[in-house]
Amino acid sequence: MPIAILLHNIRSAHNVGSIFRTADAAGVAKIYLCGYTPVPIDRFGRPQKEIAKTALGAERSLPWEYFKSPVPLISKLSAGGGSSSGGKKQKWGIVGVEQDRRSRDYRKYRVKAPTLFIFGNEVRGLSHELRAKCDVLIEIPMHGKKESLNVSVAAGIVLFQMLANSH
Repeated sequence: MPIAILLHNIRSAHNVGSIFRTADAAGVAKIYLCGYTPVPIDRFGRPQKEIAKTALGAERSLPWEYFKSPVPLISKLSAGGGSSSGGKKQKWGIVGVEQDRRSRDYRKYRVKAPTLFIFGNEVRGLSHELRAKCDVLIEIPMHGKKESLNVSVAAGIVLFQMLANSH
């Protein structure tokens, strides 16, 4: 079952590179970069050094695409655009990773169709507009004094849990 991720308004190139590396290790099919998220190749066609430093080459082997706004991409995938299975277009499940009153424990979520996982800004998370576009919201329960994890750590936890749940 294909899994893709969307990074929206991630400000740190190091986080982006780390997520590329983790996504590659977890078998993610594609990464979508949106908003002001740094991209692996700058507007002059040069590699972005901070991403390359933490991605260790995953930014060259893992397909990625940039969209100014995530909304058209989400609409396309949720309507059945994107990857096909046996020639048949499939609707993608849209899953936001965010603390919200509607969120459920990430360990209880099972991937049943092609799925796009959305990760948001390091401080503000996912906007209310993006949360509303999600079929499901999942979160990693916090047990300490801190209320959240670094976005690249959260991505690793969620992606490898999804990999474990698919077997």
